[in-house]
Amino acid sequence: MLVVGENLNASNKSVGEAISGKDREFLENLARAEAAAGADFIDVNVGVGRGAWAHAEVIMEWLVEVVQAVTDKPLSIDSDVPSVVEAALGKYRGDQVMINSVNAEPEKLESLGPLAVEHQAMLVALAMGTGGIPNSVEERLAACELIMTHLTRLGVKQEQIFFDPLVLPIAVDSTQGLVTLKTIEQIKSRYPSAKTVMGLSNISYGLPHRDMVNRAFLLMAASAGLDAAILNPLDAKIMSFVKVAEVLTGKDPGCRGYIRAHRKGILVD
Repeated sequence: MLVVGENLNASNKSVGEAISGKDREFLENLARAEAAAGADFIDVNVGVGRGAWAHAEVIMEWLVEVVQAVTDKPLSIDSDVPSVVEAALGKYRGDQVMINSVNAEPEKLESLGPLAVEHQAMLVALAMGTGGIPNSVEERLAACELIMTHLTRLGVKQEQIFFDPLVLPIAVDSTQGLVTLKTIEQIKSRYPSAKTVMGLSNISYGLPHRDMVNRAFLLMAASAGLDAAILNPLDAKIMSFVKVAEVLTGKDPGCRGYIRAHRKGILVD
């Protein structure tokens, strides 16, 4: 399972302040920590719509340079604003890259799809359109079909697409965990070459002991066919559960990865 480190996001107050204040040392240390903890990709998100982010393209270019100065981990360029994504890709020098994200809105697909083709980028596609997050599995799958049809017409390969089935807090609607899991199962059945990814922590928003809920849902999602998770890699327990998920879903032949992690002392009970 691919792990996308979620920490370098301007929605986090301390990170937003560090980006606004050009606190390079803080951001470098966070990027190093995510890489050392085992993140496969490092998500970079400078946010939009705030006064400090009036020049989001320039800020994103700077953040990409900051992170690349301290790690060679591939990046996930996290913005649905095409100009911000394009600016980041212009500064990016890695071989692999992820764009996060598009949805079923035609203008988003037409803007970001060609960038994915040009840079051979993995592309996170949210199972939603202009009407917001659908409540049902069927509506989310309909959005996925529109996305797949549009992106493949533009030249994006199925294997480049990472569908995000979307996760809504179960504290608001206790059925949404099952909706997400069923959506993952259906995506994997309909588009066997495509991948799935989700922002894990959304499931527990508003609940006590959020980490416990997140870990349990990770295992359930892995069983449903989840290929990648956007999470906090600095949480050693959730990273241990990633190893467990790979073992239990047959993605770790001979349990070799799990045993190596045990020998390194990085599994946390």
